[in-house]
Amino acid sequence: MAAEQAFKAVINDTSPSSGGRAFGIDITGSNYNHFLGKRIGDTVDGMFVGEGDKSLSGYKLEITGGSDLTGRPMRPELAGGGVKSVLITAGIGYKGKRYVKKRGKVYRYKYHGLRRRRNLRGNVISQDTRQINLKITEAGNRSLDVIFGLVEEAPPVEEPSGEEE
Repeated sequence: MAAEQAFKAVINDTSPSSGGRAFGIDITGSNYNHFLGKRIGDTVDGMFVGEGDKSLSGYKLEITGGSDLTGRPMRPELAGGGVKSVLITAGIGYKGKRYVKKRGKVYRYKYHGLRRRRNLRGNVISQDTRQINLKITEAGNRSLDVIFGLVEEAPPVEEPSGEEE
């Protein structure tokens, strides 16, 4: 019996007023199929993220990265959706540090030119992808705090009518 496919979307609000907050939401159903085949750097409409009241309609989101079911990061310069063994320097998927013991202590060094072969995933979202990182490029009418239930939505203010008794 196959489990329902889903992505975990991490939405980063990059506006200075929010302080760089991040929100998590699951993407399932027909919205899941909309993301298949998209690449890092593509822009997506927010109505495909979330369902019902938690839909981000009105927002524009950019795909900035992701990872697969084993935690391998997606790298923007690798074409395709499969796993590739790549010789890389420090960057996405490799920190580029060595640990050295000296006089009973452990020191962390970052050598110039240190490279390692790592298994990384390509820049296309596939069925093996489990997490997608999204960045807000255009904000919608409702704030993210209201959409995700962190703040109660203010009721509309009723203006008094001219009829007084």
